[in-house]
Amino acid sequence: MMATGLLELQQMLQSRGILISFSGRLNQRLIVEYGEAVKSYLETENRPQNEVFNIFSLFIEQTQNINNYCAANQEHSHIESIAHSSIVIIGKMDEGSYVCSGNLIDNRDAEKLRAYIEPLCGMDKSDLKALYKTKLKEGVITESSGAGLGLIDMARKSKQALEYSIVKQDDTLSFFTLKAIV
Repeated sequence: MMATGLLELQQMLQSRGILISFSGRLNQRLIVEYGEAVKSYLETENRPQNEVFNIFSLFIEQTQNINNYCAANQEHSHIESIAHSSIVIIGKMDEGSYVCSGNLIDNRDAEKLRAYIEPLCGMDKSDLKALYKTKLKEGVITESSGAGLGLIDMARKSKQALEYSIVKQDDTLSFFTLKAIV
């Protein structure tokens, strides 16, 4: 029974172009270890070095954003659900490779996140570069300041506009997903 379930899962992942997936609680040590594994895996596929770097960077940024969100919300009444909700996948599709992540967020954070990401989705590469430089010059980047600069960098690395969704789960939590295509 278990083997059949795993085979079905593998077939489903393959049919959707998913090469690598992780689901569960993240921490800094796991991010480093998974990052090295992702990099090694991509290098064995004989991909161009810039593609390996961009996928690796997107993977690290997305997992780091999830980890930082969990760290900043340690006192949340649903922190265990939030922490265990993390999922990150790397896959292939006709448009290119992609990195997609998801995790639960507090509903109170949803609109602020949407308000930050939505304008990024409408910017071209030169606007994103200018915004990135402006944020760097402002010098207000701290670990607790959130994913702002990282989101801009992901948008710059993505071939297309970032794709995201925020789906309300209940009165307290929503599920946030983010996808970048390389």
